[in-house]
Amino acid sequence: MLGSTDEAQFFQVLIQLMGCKRCSKISFFQLNKEFILSFFLVEVGTFTGYTALTIALALPSDGQLIACDITDKYIRQDLWKKAGVQDKITLKIGPAVETLKSLLEENGPESFDFIFIDADKTNYLNYYRLAIELVHSNGLIAIDNTLWDGKVVDQSDTSENTVAIRQTNDFLRDDQRVDISFLRLGDGTTLCRKK
Repeated sequence: MLGSTDEAQFFQVLIQLMGCKRCSKISFFQLNKEFILSFFLVEVGTFTGYTALTIALALPSDGQLIACDITDKYIRQDLWKKAGVQDKITLKIGPAVETLKSLLEENGPESFDFIFIDADKTNYLNYYRLAIELVHSNGLIAIDNTLWDGKVVDQSDTSENTVAIRQTNDFLRDDQRVDISFLRLGDGTTLCRKK
């Protein structure tokens, strides 16, 4: 359930190239599964806080990451402190859809640079719909697990999570508000640049 190191390192480079200052990572841990959304920055799904840590390390001194999860039970905030990035990370505990709605109310539309989604798969479309409102033009939404261990191309797999990811992939493909790029990082990462 821990994010892949290649994906996390790639996000660090993207954040620096984009000059991101405001990020959000929303995490959800439920039924032993991790759920994430990230960048001014939002991360949906924090689990242990590894991806949040790598993102915060890439942020400038005035950068901010909002890390969201349903619980802080597994989050290693002590490592954030040890790395000296605890002041760059704001942890929000609660359902990610509600957290994203609150961020939209508090900060307004187009107020985030980057959002990373890696949370409960059945809510991926709900997270994306809120994320597209939160991210500004030329901002980036990254969605994890879009390969889903190859299950998305197996039409005989009709499990709830696989169907949800397949529907999200189809929606992203047809969404004219974004340019997309699919990467084989981790378990599949789809990047969506808002036009």
